[in-house]
Parts: sequence; C-alpha cells; structure tokens
Amino acid sequence: MGTQQILLIVLSVIIVGIAVAVGITMFNTQAQNANRQALVADANNFASQMIAYYKTPTSHGGGGRTFEASMDTLVVWIGFNDDNTYTNDNGTYTLTRTNASTITIVGTGTEKGNDGTNNTKVTATVVATSTDPITMAIDN
Repeated sequence: MGTQQILLIVLSVIIVGIAVAVGITMFNTQAQNANRQALVADANNFASQMIAYYKTPTSHGGGGRTFEASMDTLVVWIGFNDDNTYTNDNGTYTLTRTNASTITIVGTGTEKGNDGTNNTKVTATVVATSTDPITMAIDN
C-alpha cells in the first residue's frame, strides 16, 4: 500500500472522529436546551396556578388574596407533595413562601448545565400583587 493511500485512510479516520465529536456535542447541547425550556414551561405553569389560587376567594377553595395561612391548601391546589416538592421527568421543583404575596419556585433539571457539573436550575418568583407577577431566572 502506498503512502498516499495510508495518508487518505488516516485523514478519513480523523474526519470521521471529528464528525462524531461534533455530533455528540450538538446532542448534549440540545438536551440541555430542551431541559431548560421544559423547566421554564413547568415553572410558568405552576406560577400561573399560584396566581389563580391567590385570586380565588377562600369560599371557593382559594387563597383569598394571600399565601400566608393557606400554604397547605396551595400545595394541594397545584399538585405538590406535603414537603412542598414536586418531581417529574423534567426535574424537581421546590416552593418557598417569602411573605403573604410572594412565593419562589426553584426547579432543578435532570441535565447537566453549561459548566458540566451542576444541573440546570430555574428560579421563578411569583409576586401576586405585582402588575408583572412572574419573574424567571435561569442558572447554568
């Protein structure tokens, strides 16, 4: 076999290796982005349910314009567990009440984030008395 043929074989192996590495990187990036978008969608859904709960009168099973005395009812309303957590295929979500009109939802995803170490995290803050009640922050 001539040196030109060996050079072509080596060059072909290098090109195929680079193509496989690029494909794996693209797949991982797409998985991260899909998980991030799913976390944001879930957090938005939970936040919308919380606002509906906040605005529903207590006589109809809602919060009556407060989260203060009704956290247990809110957890049942949106389908969370008694320990204020919820888990699905996208990640694990935790609720924390700050005051009578503010709740924070922290969603931790199933995919590693941009740093490759920590999982993707989304934080949604619901301030029910605000004109723009949902604030979203994406970490990693």
